[in-house]
Amino acid sequence: FTGSAFGSAAIWQYESLKSRVQTYFEEARADWLDKIRPQKRGDFRKQVNSWWNNLTEGQRTVTGIIAANVFVFCLWRLPGMRRIMFTYFTSDPTSKALCSPMLLSTFSHFSLFHMAANMYVLWSFSSSIVSLLGSEQFVAVYLSAGVISTFVSYVAKMATGRFEPSLGA
Repeated sequence: FTGSAFGSAAIWQYESLKSRVQTYFEEARADWLDKIRPQKRGDFRKQVNSWWNNLTEGQRTVTGIIAANVFVFCLWRLPGMRRIMFTYFTSDPTSKALCSPMLLSTFSHFSLFHMAANMYVLWSFSSSIVSLLGSEQFVAVYLSAGVISTFVSYVAKMATGRFEPSLGA
């Protein structure tokens, strides 16, 4: 999984760089059109764009991870989703589904405080780590760390004979 994550990150990084270069040349060509086109309206949209543009690359990257964690947290609150959530979003070495929960359980938090604390810590160091690794490699590290820690949890559960499901990495 880790090899695939970092391989995908390398491809993503290449495509992102290629896209930025193409965008640069397209913007240079389209600058004169901005003077002719009417400006779009909407204060809320401008505020969101202003907020988003003021974020660092690391904070933008982590915003997606936080959104995924919040989405999964909300799914836990839906009674009709409980069975699916326990099957795919908890790590349990005795489950029929072993591989996908290794990844999906890294996004699971049952407690609001636990999720908020984890997301705050992730937000706090994201800018420095992303500036060091790049957003693509950071996502690969995040996903790999989740899968590896879930695997270690499986091994520990097998060694101790405790087979109850758990959330998170």
